[in-house]
This record gives sequence, structure tokens and C-alpha cells, in this order.
Amino acid sequence: MSILIVVSNPKDWKFNIPGIEVISNKTYLTDTDYVKLKNARIFNLSRSYKYQSTGYYVSLLAAARGQKAIPSIATIQDMKTPAVVKIVSYELDELIQKSLATLQSEEFTLSIYFGKNISKKYNKLSLQLFNLFQAPLLRAHFVFTDNSWQLQSIGPIAASEIPEDHKSYVEEFATSYFAGNRFNVPKRDVSGYDMAILVNPKDDVPPSSDKTIQKFIKAAEQVGISAELITRDDYGRLAEYDALFIRETTSVNHHTFRFAQRAAAEGLAVVDDPESIIRCTNKVYLAELLTNNEVLAPKTLILHKDNIDKVIEELGYPCILKQPDSSFSQGVSKVDNKEEYEAEVSKLLDKSDLIVAQEFLPTEYDWRVGVFDREPLYACKYFMATKHWQIMNWEKKGNSRLGRYETLPVELAPPQLIKTALNVCNLIGDGLYGVDIKQIGNKFYIIEVNDNPSIDTGVEDAVIKDKLYLRIMEIFLKRIKKIKEAKRDR
Repeated sequence: MSILIVVSNPKDWKFNIPGIEVISNKTYLTDTDYVKLKNARIFNLSRSYKYQSTGYYVSLLAAARGQKAIPSIATIQDMKTPAVVKIVSYELDELIQKSLATLQSEEFTLSIYFGKNISKKYNKLSLQLFNLFQAPLLRAHFVFTDNSWQLQSIGPIAASEIPEDHKSYVEEFATSYFAGNRFNVPKRDVSGYDMAILVNPKDDVPPSSDKTIQKFIKAAEQVGISAELITRDDYGRLAEYDALFIRETTSVNHHTFRFAQRAAAEGLAVVDDPESIIRCTNKVYLAELLTNNEVLAPKTLILHKDNIDKVIEELGYPCILKQPDSSFSQGVSKVDNKEEYEAEVSKLLDKSDLIVAQEFLPTEYDWRVGVFDREPLYACKYFMATKHWQIMNWEKKGNSRLGRYETLPVELAPPQLIKTALNVCNLIGDGLYGVDIKQIGNKFYIIEVNDNPSIDTGVEDAVIKDKLYLRIMEIFLKRIKKIKEAKRDR
């Protein structure tokens, strides 16, 4: 892999970093040797990334040439977008407050060089910001307001702007960064492509167990994909891969969504894709989608502070209240009377301006149909937890939380069930989904469509065994090849 540092003036970069070529941005843009360069990583340290500036075109044309630019155009735009900066400040709030707690000033500027600061106590915060805003040299500005620190802005530092007393640190950090495994570890011979599987080792209820993740890795190798596990700290390595498989509970206001966005922008085959995360993780969106497309579902009402009195006449009691971004049965409650209803609504409205209220349809079990690439993969019955109205009872611990399950061959499941699941997935996309359906008589009611559905050894794979993992990886392989072919045709 060729690694280039592109600067406005090569005299601004006087560091001796082994294996790195330093050129001017004009040379990069005009010299045909760099136009034709393949499998290259471009570190853009131009003085400006303003729209249609030379620095802007370095990152833009790198993408057109099939090279990896840092920062990418997407990162450049993110740094310029106040809304994105505000979201990041909220996401990293706990770390920001902890890192800056001892400061006595009302403003603070953090210089980040290849993910590090000259003061080690700021390294964790520096790494997280570097992961979220992939640029070699960054300057983050914080302000103290309303009794807390907030990230106000973040932007690049040009090579010419590095303070003299920081230069020795920059050389040290850059040397360490480029000497890391991210650049010098050869690809395994068994594979033509590379996949990152995003997991959270601390998750008590992950979508897939450790044993199941190993089955995914084995299946990937069978089709020619080298898969390895990454965590939220590996955001900066995404460009090294051809695919991203998220096996961590997703949310829009969460690092999983940022991983999906970045992977899509980098041209990776990604599951869950950003659109699927947006559409599936918000129950308000799903309720609107089902209503507008006349899909059979429990009677639903979108609540806000001005219509909370309508529930009694429209749904009655008991009814179900859902926090819009609830998952794994959390943030979902059953209320049996007005007193419980008012208490729960008050609590939910503190978190969201909208709430989903649904009629309660008691059943012995919920169907779950797994769908990927618009094809059914499995059909399961998840029975309600003992003496509980949901399949998972969070008040209990361990396996006692869950009810029993029964997995059926797709061809033996009710045909209308499978048809219903496929039809609703087609309204969302071609991702990996788990469709929850209640059956009452011969009618099938859509409860919700989950991105990032649980897939575990002995449950969803109970019928087709390892073929389930192999099929998922075959679809990934097809998507990777399609993306590669599209790039070659451009």
C-alpha cells in the first residue's frame, strides 16, 4: 500500500517518517503517476478544505481514483456542520466532562495529532474525536457553559500551523501511527476480501453470542472473506475493509450509526446500512409507514402532549406504550389503567416528544421471520416469558428472562406469514431484518421490523444450522463484488 502525505507546501512537513512519501497538493492533482496509483492512502494536510479549494479537490479526487483520503469529503462536511458537532458533543458528554473536569478556564483548545495529544491525560478524548472526525491533525474547541463542557467546533490543522514546540510530538505520534498494524500486516492468503464485525464485548444481551460470532467468521472464510472483530475504538480503521457487519445493538444517536454512515461513505458493503437503522430503530416511523401502506398492524396512535387523552376512547386499557427508539423489549410497557397510563406517559414524554401507543393483542407467542436481501432465512416462534406478557422479562436474570422458542423450516411456516414479512421488508430496504408478527386466527399483524436482529446458535439456526451463516456471507460477497465492479466501471 502506498501512503502519501499531501501538503500545500512540502517545506511545511519536515518530519522523517519511514515509508511515507510527501508531495504537494498540486503535484497530487496533476501528476499522472498519482492519478493512476492504486491501493493508496492519502493523508490530506492542505492548508484549507474549503469548498472547491485545492485541499477539497485532493480528498474529492482521491475518492474518484479509488484511493482512500483522510479526511474524506464526508468528514470535511461533518466538521463544517454544527448539528453534527452538537451530536458528537452529546455522544461523548461523559468522557468530555471527565477529561476536562480539572480545568478552571471557560474555554479550552485541544490539539489532536494522529489521535493523540501532547498531554497523555487527554489521549482518550483525543482518540475518540479522531475516530469520529478522521483527519490527521485536528483542533477541537470546547466552551464551559451551563455548568458543563461542550464541544463548540472542530477543524483541521494544516501542516504549516503546527506550533514549533509541538513538532517533536507530531513526529513521534506520526511515526507510531504509520508503524502500526493497520498498515503493515499482510492480508491472510485465505481471503480476497476483508470484513469488520462490530461488537461490544460489554453488552449483556448482544445480538449474537461469542460462539455465534465465530460461526460468522468461519462462514466468511468459506466464501473468501477474512473477518475480524472490531469495537467502537476502531472507527479510524474502517477504510481498511471491504465490508462492515454490525453485531451490536444499533441506534441513530449512537456510534453504531456513525460506523454505518462512514462505512457507506467509504464504499463498504454494510449491514446494517444507515437507512435501515433510521427506519427500523424508530417506532414512530414504522407506525407511519405501516399506516400509509395499509399494512395490518395493531391499532396505533402517535401520542404527544396535546392528544394524550385520546387513548381511552381509541385504544382502551390495557394498552402498550413504546419509547420510539426502544429495543429488546426495553422502553416498552403495558398499562392497565389510567393511573399507570399517566405515570408512564409522563416518564416517556421527558425523553421524546412523541410516543407510540398500541392496542394490546395477547398471544402465546410472537413470530419472528428473518429476512436478508429480500429472501426469508428463518422462521421462529418466541414464546412469552413465564408469567409475563413479553418474550423477555427484564426484571429477571440470565436465561430465566426469556421464554422458550421453536424454529420452523421456512417452507413449513404459514405462507401468509412469510408473504407478510417480505412485503413489509420491501418497504424498508434489502438489509438484514427480523420481522415480529402476531398471529390471531388467520390474520398476521406486524408488530415491528428490527434491523440487527438477534441470531444465535441453537435458536435461529436450529433448522438450517451453519447454512444460515453461510447464506449471510454469500450475500455479503455478492455485494462486495458488485461495489468493486461498479468502481472499476467508473
